[in-house]
Amino acid sequence: MAQKSKVVDMSRRQFAVLAGMALLVGSACLNPVRAAEKAVQIPAPAMAEAPGGATSETAVLAGGCFWGVQAVFQHTQGVLSAVSGYAGGKREDAKYDRVGSGATGHAESVQISFDPRQISYGRILQIYFSVAHDPTQLNRQGPDSGTQYRSAIFYQSEQQKKVAQAYIAQLDAAKVYRSPIVTQLTPLQGFYAAEDYHQDYATLHPTQGYIAYNDLPKIDNLKKIFPAVYRAEPVTVFKR
Repeated sequence: MAQKSKVVDMSRRQFAVLAGMALLVGSACLNPVRAAEKAVQIPAPAMAEAPGGATSETAVLAGGCFWGVQAVFQHTQGVLSAVSGYAGGKREDAKYDRVGSGATGHAESVQISFDPRQISYGRILQIYFSVAHDPTQLNRQGPDSGTQYRSAIFYQSEQQKKVAQAYIAQLDAAKVYRSPIVTQLTPLQGFYAAEDYHQDYATLHPTQGYIAYNDLPKIDNLKKIFPAVYRAEPVTVFKR
């Protein structure tokens, strides 16, 4: 595997080792069915989306480490592809060792291409807010902290912006979370795919401690809360 930034890499590797050891001895506090961020059942967006004839649409979402967010949407019906990458900064800085410093302005993100005839942008956001991450955590998710792990929606049209704004207001008004949503709404200036070794990471490393504790439960929650859109076989970036 390529070299990671020292700060971020040590955090994840140390967590993975500790979590893996705990799982092996059957530790209750690191039971793999309980993720660092718990799923929350939330209402669907109340704002109706205007019908269109498109067969493909793209959403770019950030919610902590991109491994888990990618995995959730790879197991979602109607998703055509889910690619881990970086958004919010410049192309020349979109490299893992630089992004990991937290100084480039990027957020670890996932570019989700989906068929709007099968799944709506609103449903994508419902899954994002419900099982993919905790939108009330500011500049962190689980064991990962820094602005590169912020919660952010990088919208690509005024329609996406309106749907996201209305949905955040709806969820805050309904008080479905104990704390306010801190998800940023930012126009997409560019998305840059992450290094190959980050793609399909949860699929390739399901027994790694970090994945087992933080990400596999998210996939399980997707299956439980959204059974109609769950797919057992993930759509991966690379053919296996």
